[in-house]
Amino acid sequence: MKELTPEQIQENWNKLIQLIKDTFPEDYPDNRREKLLKMYHYFEDRMCMAPASGKEHYHNAHIGGYVEHVLNVINCSVQIKELWVKNGATINFTDEELIFAAMHHDLGKVGDMDNDYYIPQDNEWFRKNRGEIFAHNPQLQYMSVTDRALFLLGHFKIPMSQWEYIGLRLTDGLYEEANKSYYISYNPDWRLRSNIAYILHQADSMATHIENDVWRKGEEQEEVEVKERIHNIKKATNTTTDDSEDEVLNKKHQDLFDELFGDK
Repeated sequence: MKELTPEQIQENWNKLIQLIKDTFPEDYPDNRREKLLKMYHYFEDRMCMAPASGKEHYHNAHIGGYVEHVLNVINCSVQIKELWVKNGATINFTDEELIFAAMHHDLGKVGDMDNDYYIPQDNEWFRKNRGEIFAHNPQLQYMSVTDRALFLLGHFKIPMSQWEYIGLRLTDGLYEEANKSYYISYNPDWRLRSNIAYILHQADSMATHIENDVWRKGEEQEEVEVKERIHNIKKATNTTTDDSEDEVLNKKHQDLFDELFGDK
């Protein structure tokens, strides 16, 4: 399982806070920047540690995975927007609006004002057989992740533009049943009048698949390393020695065993 060091977790948090300061001007109406910083200060301890998903084969199911995922989606959204521009797409929203929506599309995964959205899975069977590292907190009132995000932003009285709302609301694309009426419309008057939702959905999908790819590469590398250690143990146990070498060999076996299993 992928793990972030405490230094990496802190670095990602600092990047996120600095991005807020760099993106949202101090003179924005209704003190939006100040309200954003207040919200992030309130959730700092929990948000820093939150995973982005509960199952290891999804994406970023590790401590600190939420903030890392948000940063990845922001980076992908900016890159994808430039690609759309390069190919002649109409862009009727600002970078600030794009970043705001990308930054808060998964805010609901922080939980409510008092409870985390994810809690550690304490059932060993679920961890081992289903890869469920974190479970949903049964103490929470059910809301979709998107609805909870909008609720939290409203709780802190953080205003948003129409395009920010549309982008945030529809980032999950057709994976969210409630989005169907926005994406599939047989009335041309009801069509989406901005490309922000399409760009954000692509960015979220891109970031998620890359995070999963990184996890799989890590798992494959770990498997190779374990096989090499097992091979070394077998090789050592097949070595013929006399009684005078038994003590040295036993120590070698113990060292190899510790190398394979000690940290686990």
